[in-house]
Amino acid sequence: MLDPVTRPPGSLALRCSRALLSPWSRLSLLAALLLGAATTVVLYEPQRLLAAGWPPQANGAGAVVLFGLAYGVCTAAFVPRPILNLAAGALFGMQAGLAAALAGTVLGAGISFTLGRLLGQDALRPLLRGRWLTAADGQLSRHEFRSMLAIRLFPGVPFAAANYCAAVSRMGYAPFLLATGLGSIPNTAAYVVAGSQAGSPTSPAFLVSMGFIVVSGLGAAAVAWRKRHGLRARERAGAAPSPAAPAAPSPERPLEPAAAREVR
Repeated sequence: MLDPVTRPPGSLALRCSRALLSPWSRLSLLAALLLGAATTVVLYEPQRLLAAGWPPQANGAGAVVLFGLAYGVCTAAFVPRPILNLAAGALFGMQAGLAAALAGTVLGAGISFTLGRLLGQDALRPLLRGRWLTAADGQLSRHEFRSMLAIRLFPGVPFAAANYCAAVSRMGYAPFLLATGLGSIPNTAAYVVAGSQAGSPTSPAFLVSMGFIVVSGLGAAAVAWRKRHGLRARERAGAAPSPAAPAAPSPERPLEPAAAREVR
């Protein structure tokens, strides 16, 4: 009589662990985390706590560090950075507010990049098959620092979207974080200065910062419109039919030489 086949111990647990650690399971976990973060922002509005309800017992350098940590977590949870930058300037002034905002910006970018790299890259990279997606991925992967620096300097690119797109590419941590820190300085400084001078809206510092915000926003909108118009023009040019080629001579009646026609 044949002995029953025995399965190796732990095979069910091994299969379950493989299923839980599969790329699509991790991507589902990332989607759940992002949905939960967005829901938390909508329901509890943590930006109000940072802007108006800051703990009064927190002061000095400890308050700046605590704000930077909270800033990073809030940006990873989709809290708009302009609101946090204005709050940093209103709470701590220009210098300390800028330091806290930049530290929180790098921290929040690092959190989002880590989540996207660990939970989403393996599942999403096989989907990068379109022409534009492949070109964007190649640009981010080959020109890491330069590409991310340009994205950070351009004020119209959403912060969280840039973080997760960079995480799906093959960009390294060091160029991503360094470009984020350097490229975020101009726009962040403008909002921090505006927040610190919000009590005196006629001051030169407030007017200059608001002018920079408006001009940079209009410039970003103009560049985006030109890029979009150029892409549409190229698409229309590529879809237009090519000019018809001259008709080939009919094989039934080949062309006769001129001498034969004269003899006739």
